[in-house]
Amino acid sequence: MSRPVLIVWTVVAALVVGAGLYSTLGSGGGQSVRSRLAVIAPAAPGGGWDGVAREAQRALRDEGIVNNVQVVNIPGAAGTIGLGQLAGMSGQGGTLMVTGTVMVGGIIANDADTTLADVTPIARLAEDYEVLVVPGSSPYQNLTDFIAAWKADPQGMAIGGGSKGGTDHLLAGLIARAGGVDTAQLNYLAFSGGGEALNAILSSTTDASISGYNEFADQIEAGNVRALAIGTKERVDGIDIPSLGEQGIDVELTNWRGLVAPPGLTAEQNAALVEVVTQMRDSADWQDTLARNRWQDTFISGPEFQSFLTQNTQEIQQIADDLGIGA
Repeated sequence: MSRPVLIVWTVVAALVVGAGLYSTLGSGGGQSVRSRLAVIAPAAPGGGWDGVAREAQRALRDEGIVNNVQVVNIPGAAGTIGLGQLAGMSGQGGTLMVTGTVMVGGIIANDADTTLADVTPIARLAEDYEVLVVPGSSPYQNLTDFIAAWKADPQGMAIGGGSKGGTDHLLAGLIARAGGVDTAQLNYLAFSGGGEALNAILSSTTDASISGYNEFADQIEAGNVRALAIGTKERVDGIDIPSLGEQGIDVELTNWRGLVAPPGLTAEQNAALVEVVTQMRDSADWQDTLARNRWQDTFISGPEFQSFLTQNTQEIQQIADDLGIGA
């Protein structure tokens, strides 16, 4: 994304946050967090981050954990536009932002000035499985046929997914490399959200697409798209789709989802947010959310989450370097 476009998005995001959520973003200690909380989804409506934000909004509200929860979308550059805004809200303890593997890769791919080290880690919530799909009318009935065609014409095979450097992009590169496809010729089309990627595959604008399983589940069931593989080494219980591993592609990449807060929080503000999110995770409503979306519960918080972020960033950096994905 060019610098002028980044500047425009930054200005727009600042206006949205400042005008719509001024009082919420100024919240302080535990009592105010229980009254009002903003959850930023750093992507367009309809995608995975937006889904997590709205599921959290519903669980927090319906379980009576927080009285008033607002969701605001700040899309752009694999979530790094929203991340930059969050980093500028120092000390404002009434705001959370959804993050995950996509953002880690986006920071690397976009050479972003702001990283997850510049905000406050709160908790990792869950992991989401990736899936590779083709249109329902596609001639490719299985992964073997698809990879054979991909190897024969890498540039002619358009693979759609989320932002550059995100989980979808990284997994496309890993599958290509494991299948003997020239990754230097990878024709990856990046969309700002899962909704756009879905529209592209439904209209056959792309030959295949990679995204979170839940974003394609309804269309898979309806037969509008055909699932070729879940992005894991082993088959996933409850999802009747063969894994990459059982089809000879020995790679795996899941998309973790978590929450971060602005920098500069007091110990009291930090503890209040961790307490709220932990209470949400333990609620019956959130456990139903995990089951309904087929998310794997991998909850960790505080220092443990911070250590995970450091390790995960190093792992994603290595994958991006190996695949030549960078700014």
